Amino acid sequence: MLLFPAEVWSEIKPAPQVIVAEVREGEFVDRIEALGTLKANESVELTVNVTETITAIHFDDGQRVEAGQVLVEMTGNEERALLEEAHANLNEAKRQFNRVRRLESQGIEAQSLLDQRRREVDTARARLAAIESRLADRLIKAPFSGILGLRNLSVGALVEIGDTITTLDDDRVLKLEFAVSSTYLAGLRPGLSIQARTRAYGERIFDGEVKVVDSRVDPVNRSVLVRAVIPNPERILKPGMLMTVVLLRNARRTLLIPESALMPKGKEQFVLRLSGEENRVEKRKITIGSRRPGEVEVIDGLKAGDRIITHGADKARVGRTVRIKGLDDGKAPMRQLLMPTGKVSQGGA
Repeated sequence: MLLFPAEVWSEIKPAPQVIVAEVREGEFVDRIEALGTLKANESVELTVNVTETITAIHFDDGQRVEAGQVLVEMTGNEERALLEEAHANLNEAKRQFNRVRRLESQGIEAQSLLDQRRREVDTARARLAAIESRLADRLIKAPFSGILGLRNLSVGALVEIGDTITTLDDDRVLKLEFAVSSTYLAGLRPGLSIQARTRAYGERIFDGEVKVVDSRVDPVNRSVLVRAVIPNPERILKPGMLMTVVLLRNARRTLLIPESALMPKGKEQFVLRLSGEENRVEKRKITIGSRRPGEVEVIDGLKAGDRIITHGADKARVGRTVRIKGLDDGKAPMRQLLMPTGKVSQGGA
C-alpha cells in the first residue's frame, strides 16, 4: 500500500467545493422598529350644549358626512316663530330708517331722528343674530368631513348639556404615534419614511412619513414620541389599531455581503476571501455596520467585486485553494446550490 505524507496528500486530494458571493454595492437604510397606535387625523365627540328635545336626526350609523352637514335638530315651533319675528322687526327698522334718511336729506326731519332710526336697525340686527345663535345651538352640524360612529340617541329624547350624540373621525389620513429610544434622537426628523403593518392585513405594507418629533423626552423610559401620517385612501385602517412600525433613516449606498459569510471571533468579524485565478483562501478582518435580514453592511476591509465564501468555510483552509460550486447571487435557491453536482431537484428549481 502506497502511503503519502500529510502535506503531499493535501496537494493530491481535490480542493473542497464552496459557494461564494460577490461584495456588491447597494442601497441601505437603518431600520428602527417600534409599536404604534393609529389615531384619526381629526376626531371629535359630538355633544349638545343646551337642554332640549331632539326633533330630527339626519344621519345613520357609520355614515360619511361632509363639513357643515346638519346631523341633529332640536328646534321647535317657538324658535322658528321667534326667528320670523326677528326678521320682520329688522325689515321694518330698515324701512323706517330709509324713510327718515330721505326726509332728512330734504331738510324735513332732524338728524337726531335719523340717528334714532339707525340705532333701531342696529338693535334689530343684534336681536336677529342672538336668535340665530340660539338656533345654531339647537342644530348639530359636522365640523369637518369624515365618518360617523354609532348613534346613541333617538328622536324625542331629552338631551342635556354634555350628552354625546355620536363620534366623528376624519380617516382620510391617519396619525400613527410610536415611541423611539432617545439614543436615535439625532437622526429623527420630519420627512423620514416609515413602513407599517397590522395583523388585520397580514404582510401588507402601509407607507407613511414622520410628521413631527415630540419636543420632550420621557424621563422614565428615555424615549421620544414620534408622530407619522399614513394616507388611507381605501378607508381600511381604523383609529385605535395597533401597528408594527419600521422607521427608515440614514439612506445611503454602501457595500453589502450575505450575513452567512461572517465568521465572528469575540467582538471582531472575519470573512474568507478568494484571491487570484487559483481561488486561494485568505482570512480578512472587516468592519461591519448595520444589518438587515440576510445582509450586512461592510464599512471597511472589502471592496466591491471581492469574492467571499458563504457556505463551505469549514472545509476551506487559509492559504489553500478551493473550487467554486456556485455563486450566491440571491436568485437561485440555496437548496439548489448546495445539491451534489449532477443531481436535480425533485420539484424543479
